[in-house]
Amino acid sequence: MSNESTSVTVQIMDNEYRIVCPAAEREELLAAAEYLNHTMLDIRSTGKLLGMERIAVMAALNISYELLKCKKETATLGELTNARVRELLHKMEATLSKSPQMEV
Repeated sequence: MSNESTSVTVQIMDNEYRIVCPAAEREELLAAAEYLNHTMLDIRSTGKLLGMERIAVMAALNISYELLKCKKETATLGELTNARVRELLHKMEATLSKSPQMEV
């Protein structure tokens, strides 16, 4: 894999930003910028907040909240999956220990 970097121009709330990122991460950066732009425009459309800085902080808080919520849900799913795998392993071991052993 190449360590080549590329320059990407993104537009967030009518402002252009040139960002250098690894070429392999270009599409993810564009998607993240589009998500941020959409979030900030939604906040601005409420008319309650004025100023780019306040809108940016609220967008950062909203996105951080979403991220932490997803991490918590992922951890919970991981724990449930691990518990289910352990349960199935115990059942398999119990079943195998009751089965007649085959001679090799």
